[in-house]
Amino acid sequence: MAIKTQNVITVKNMRESDSYTINTSVPSRELMYRAAMGVYKNMSPKGNIAVVCGGGNNGGDGYALAEIIFDKGVVPTVLRFSDKLSDDGAYYLERCLKKGVPVRFCDADTDFSPYDTVVDCLLGTGFSGSVRGDMLSVIRNINRSGAYVISVDINSGLSGASGIAYPEAVRSDLTVSIGYFKTGMFLNDAPKYIGRLTNEDIGIKLLKKQYYLLTKDELSPFTGYSSVQLSAKDFAREYATDEEEFRRSPLKVVSKESRDSNRIFVVDYGSSRLIVDQTYIYFQSDKII
Repeated sequence: MAIKTQNVITVKNMRESDSYTINTSVPSRELMYRAAMGVYKNMSPKGNIAVVCGGGNNGGDGYALAEIIFDKGVVPTVLRFSDKLSDDGAYYLERCLKKGVPVRFCDADTDFSPYDTVVDCLLGTGFSGSVRGDMLSVIRNINRSGAYVISVDINSGLSGASGIAYPEAVRSDLTVSIGYFKTGMFLNDAPKYIGRLTNEDIGIKLLKKQYYLLTKDELSPFTGYSSVQLSAKDFAREYATDEEEFRRSPLKVVSKESRDSNRIFVVDYGSSRLIVDQTYIYFQSDKII
């Protein structure tokens, strides 16, 4: 069967591919600018815009985006959650400040309801674990704001590896993945938090091809090969010896069951699906644009 090669990769592969590209061909600041421009291409900048930035490179993408929006004639407000900065983030923040982009800090009491658009650049795909304290309050304030929300690379609070959100993640109208789709965008809690999903290729050289994204048309043959089609909840109940392990590592658990039983599994997470046969792993989502 001919499968279109839209790649889905692990966070580890993304991190290593990013580092390889930076070390061999494209400076990190240029990649950050490309990421920001990719997000801008998916926006309709108008009204009051808040770009909410964390302390890592995801925040740096936000500073670069704020400069681009400003240069295009709309004045955004940068809301810094952290006083920490990556080197490239510091570079783009300084450019924003020199041009007069409004920059101030946000905290647990910040009200986002005055903004028409909120761009979420708090936490990137490397995040895992639980969100606590002021960060959790900021995420909840964004979710109750009523604004149109765009998450950059992944929704803050959502694990890029497993798709687990504990206890909560940013709910986006649109998530703009950077480089390649990551596995956590299709698993566990992800469909509840991602409104629509797209990916922007910024020229990162992929070190290893891993998994593939199917269209609806490409999914249908798998559902016709005497496959086992069931919800993630039903898989956990019927096949997983350890339901928590299945939640943390669904690819590993479903792949083992597929090999052991010599069957294809289509595991439904609501609006996305994990498809595993004896050789390959695929994903399919109704939210891709």
